[in-house]
Amino acid sequence: MKIRVVSSREEIPELNTNEKVIHLAFRPSNKDIFSLVQTCPKVEVIQIPSSYRRTVSKSIEMFLEMQNIKLIEGDVWGHRKDINEYYSVSPALLDKVKDLKSEGMSDEEIVNKLEREGKLNRDMLFYILSKK
Repeated sequence: MKIRVVSSREEIPELNTNEKVIHLAFRPSNKDIFSLVQTCPKVEVIQIPSSYRRTVSKSIEMFLEMQNIKLIEGDVWGHRKDINEYYSVSPALLDKVKDLKSEGMSDEEIVNKLEREGKLNRDMLFYILSKK
């Protein structure tokens, strides 16, 4: 699974229209979020750092909810945008999710276990679980 990292609002118009998971590494305005949803109509998750999450307006939260888009907080630790515009979730982590799920663990137990081990936050792990 890949997370598209967007460093500035100037990148939004150039995004691939098929992007599903996007991390905004800048403080987005309402206009930026609207533009992002227009540019990427298939987007399912927008992730922003927790310090920026607190500045998102209620109207944007409601808009995203109506569009069935999850707004989650988190970071892409150790990612270098100058090397790759995508942050890749480790295939080993995805395999571990699949294994733990087949062992009969609940989603909550899996998230608690993997949150301590990995670099992903709870909300992103729940999203990954919903896709598996």
